[in-house]
Amino acid sequence: MRTPLKIILLGLPGSGKSTFGRLIARKLNFAFVDLDQVIETETGKKIREIFQEEGEGKFRELESQYLEKVLNGVEGFVLATGGGTPCFNDNMDLINQKGISVYLDVSLEEIFRRLHKDDGGKRPLFAGLDEGEMILKLKNLLAEREYFYNQAKIKLSGDDVSTEHLISELLGLF
Repeated sequence: MRTPLKIILLGLPGSGKSTFGRLIARKLNFAFVDLDQVIETETGKKIREIFQEEGEGKFRELESQYLEKVLNGVEGFVLATGGGTPCFNDNMDLINQKGISVYLDVSLEEIFRRLHKDDGGKRPLFAGLDEGEMILKLKNLLAEREYFYNQAKIKLSGDDVSTEHLISELLGLF
């Protein structure tokens, strides 16, 4: 019996994990799972509420708990993780054990454009920041997280971030 294919998308906030994840899931006829939505559904709280009320440490604990639960499921799927998910509690090791990790390496300029358009409002790490602070925050996050992101089995950069390119990369693994 073949193991169900589990594709796990990684990258900075605004790199397109949820948007791209839905596209690739539709193209492959897989379920799409957004880890932040799982956490919100299971806890009954918005991510920003967890950050505000219980702090980032508690959020990371919950994130790891629900990541493991999702990855231990028997179905194949495309999973959009939170930007920090691979960087805490040995989550990157778990991700690479349970599925195929894909790093969406999108330029900081493009991410800033997306977040700025979005006003960063629904993203706790960017709430209340002006443009200069957002750019600095993005640079710092990338510096902190790139080590983990670069452990992904597949890296899609710039123009390579397409469903067709990912499918060809996936086929190359088998």
